[in-house]
Amino acid sequence: MDTSHFKNVLLAEQKDLEVELTEIARFNTETNMWEATPDTDMVNETDDNDAADRFEDFEERTSMVTTLQARLTDIEAAIKKIDANAFGICEIGGEAIEKERLDANPAARTCKAHINN
Repeated sequence: MDTSHFKNVLLAEQKDLEVELTEIARFNTETNMWEATPDTDMVNETDDNDAADRFEDFEERTSMVTTLQARLTDIEAAIKKIDANAFGICEIGGEAIEKERLDANPAARTCKAHINN
């Protein structure tokens, strides 16, 4: 399988995710994880309703960071597999991951048979 196409797709998505993360989070070099940051427009609000809105916004950012971080981790793992000539192998059964599955999600870790495991 020619993995250069998949690597290019993964690298582009990695870049997009990192840009998106920098808009709502900062990278903590001690934990190697992204951490949500508060919206700077709402930092100095003192009204109780504004404080509640700020808290809700921060919770949403935290949830988004968690989702984006998980996707970024999967993408980074797939890129490492390409570099190690181990790309496209199901992590559960060891069989080849279907091309149509990789076309839909190049960071897929399992074949269709093991998708819910």
